[in-house]
Amino acid sequence: MTVQTRLVALAGQPNCGKSTVFNMLTGAHQHVANYPGVTVEKKTGRFSVEGVRVNLVDLPGTYSLTSYSLEERVARNFLLEEKPDVCINVADVSTLRRSLALTLQLMEMDRPVILALNMMDKAKKDGVEFDLHLMEERLNIRVVPVAAARGEGKSLLMKAVIAESKAARHPRQVDYGPLEEKIQALENWMRRESANPALPHRWLRIKLLEKDEFALEHVRVNIHNGDRLVDMAGRLAQEFEEETGESVSRHLASCRYKLADEIVSSCQKHSFSSRSMTNRIDAVVCHKLLGPCILLGIIYLLYQLSIVQGYNLTNYTWPILAKFKELCGLALPASGFIDDPMVRALGLWVVDSVNALLNYIPIFLILFTLIAILEDSGYMPRMAFILDRLLQRFGLHGQATLPLVLGGVYVGGCAVPAVMSTKAVPDHRARLATILIIPMLNCLAKVPLYILLIGAYFAQHQALAMFFISTISLLMALPVAKLLTLTVLKKQESAPFIMEMPDYHLPTVGGVLRPALQKVWLFVKKITSVVAAVAVIVFALLRFPGVGEESMREFETRGDQAQTAFMRIVEKSPLQDTFRQDEIPELLEFEAAYKQAKIRAASAEDAARVDQRFEERSAVYLTMVKGQPAEEYGKISRGLRGLLRERKLIRMDVQKARIDSSFLGRIGQAMEPVTQWAGFTWRINVALLSALAAKENTVATLGALYQQDADAPNSDLSASMKATESGFTSLHALALMLFMVLYPPCLATLVTIKLQSGSWGYMLFSLGGQIALGIAVAVLVFTGGNLLGLTGLQAMIAFYGLALALAVGAAMLPNPPLEPDPGHP
Repeated sequence: MTVQTRLVALAGQPNCGKSTVFNMLTGAHQHVANYPGVTVEKKTGRFSVEGVRVNLVDLPGTYSLTSYSLEERVARNFLLEEKPDVCINVADVSTLRRSLALTLQLMEMDRPVILALNMMDKAKKDGVEFDLHLMEERLNIRVVPVAAARGEGKSLLMKAVIAESKAARHPRQVDYGPLEEKIQALENWMRRESANPALPHRWLRIKLLEKDEFALEHVRVNIHNGDRLVDMAGRLAQEFEEETGESVSRHLASCRYKLADEIVSSCQKHSFSSRSMTNRIDAVVCHKLLGPCILLGIIYLLYQLSIVQGYNLTNYTWPILAKFKELCGLALPASGFIDDPMVRALGLWVVDSVNALLNYIPIFLILFTLIAILEDSGYMPRMAFILDRLLQRFGLHGQATLPLVLGGVYVGGCAVPAVMSTKAVPDHRARLATILIIPMLNCLAKVPLYILLIGAYFAQHQALAMFFISTISLLMALPVAKLLTLTVLKKQESAPFIMEMPDYHLPTVGGVLRPALQKVWLFVKKITSVVAAVAVIVFALLRFPGVGEESMREFETRGDQAQTAFMRIVEKSPLQDTFRQDEIPELLEFEAAYKQAKIRAASAEDAARVDQRFEERSAVYLTMVKGQPAEEYGKISRGLRGLLRERKLIRMDVQKARIDSSFLGRIGQAMEPVTQWAGFTWRINVALLSALAAKENTVATLGALYQQDADAPNSDLSASMKATESGFTSLHALALMLFMVLYPPCLATLVTIKLQSGSWGYMLFSLGGQIALGIAVAVLVFTGGNLLGLTGLQAMIAFYGLALALAVGAAMLPNPPLEPDPGHP
């Protein structure tokens, strides 16, 4: 038996509760992807009613179906091309006049429309009643009352979908007054020419008079003598504007709002008291002075909870990931004394790369939950409203506030969730500009290098240097955003700032947790699959062509000597007949596992159980590790620790030799003739190149390159670095810090930029553009500072003044005009 199916579209304005209605209808049966060819999120789900399977598509939230924004075109094209059996239009009853303007446009698309009046529970609470029968009569569509947050009206709405998919109802047409004559003239022409376009006829005629590019192009391509029809529509539109003194677009909107106002006035009894409550709250929250203060407080709280507390939570999740790596290590070939087999090295490299991203999950979960609370409560649009005027001066959008904060406006952000959160920015040009400047902010991974260099070269001015590096990133990022909008992004579509201020609501548990968990799951699926592939490439660049045979023999000789020295100690102990040299690798693995188990033991009882478990595994090895009793086995234990230290040093030397001879190492040396003008040696180049995967690698690689004692803290790295780079000054350190500020995005951020921009081009532009800008700034500071005879501190003050002047100058430049309609997406 064939199962009947229906395709249903869910449309509505932003903040009308559309997602809540979607979740109410579909429950957990949801799938999230992007619409083909664009980065607009497409959420689909399904439900069954009366034996019919309904596939539900959640269209982007839009205020109209014009072509001003990508979201509007995506929603409109879905209705035109997919021709859903029914379109459910969700409307917030507290803003019904504005919502009905979209309803009237949907009715012109020749698809059956159901008007779902959402938040009817609030209407009931406020004593507001609606004459639903009269509203149905005025619109000639089905009107269904729902309270999605409470699950009320679900069954009624489901049944209405089936009934309307079978009905042959013709929605009411809006009377456009004097424009009807022009619409009729176009219809007469099309009848004479036997033109039968695939698009809704009346909608097409209206769009031709509105000079909609998509409609004009469709007619030119698909209708015989289409150019003549286009010319006629243009002539009629011009005549109308001369006769009435009003543009067609403005007249169409005016007629729709007038009809919507008449319908609400006749069908709604009483007004909402909550609106006045919302107005009273807005008087404080959106106040000229109080508003920014409240916003700063909320942003600070958001930052503290998501980034700071999220990182604290990773203290609990990281051991789980470490255990996962440990299990993978057990499944891979055993490690060697001075080097690991290729399969093991590659396997653990990939696991480390994926773990580094999975470790962000607590941050994302808190972040997305808080964002959902802000959205569900109605505060998010107020954030955009308060900061929009300032950010607009740099070509950004008010809703870029949250991504900039998460990226590290001050210090300690994270670019990955910041780029992810740009989804909320509706202006495409501003969204791309935000995505491209977020990696210039101070993510947490840059901080270790700042601390290392400030401690080593600005010890007398640490507070000033930290303030400089914490704020200079924003002073450089804002002018860059303005420059991008005036050049590279100039032709990108943009939209006027239109923001619906919904009523405040108390967030619901389901409305907050469901979207937060969905976004986290989406991140895990998308990021881990791509990162695993790219990690293999980076591994190869750092691994090959490898250490030369002669050098490797020297390392092996050092390793053999260390093992022989250890065996001499063993041979003088009671274990001389029970332990062989070929057991050393197994003993080292035993020691590492025992050490980890003891760290995880939370009590004395746990520690005792660890000892018992490892004694059952090998009493001899445990004796050698613990060195008890000391008079018999103490020397073996001390010898083992010495062997481990020597092994660690040899492995670091092997790693250093491998990096030196690797493709990345050779690139670092080849770059030195250029980067010397920025004050970078080849060792700095290699450290910076290794940070392409993750910026945390910078300090780790410097540690390997400067041969610091493996057990020494970072302060020893500072001393080792200053000793090795004897000519390094505070000017070198300043140039390196500024390059790190502008350092290209890490691997995870690059992947996220690709996903959010939908373009490899922007990902590569972000990579190449920031490298070029970083080098330029570092050369300016280092070479310019040397020519002027400046110290690092003097150059720092001079550069700060220059950046501040550039930011003020950029804010004074006019923004490029709107680019509303680049055509069909």
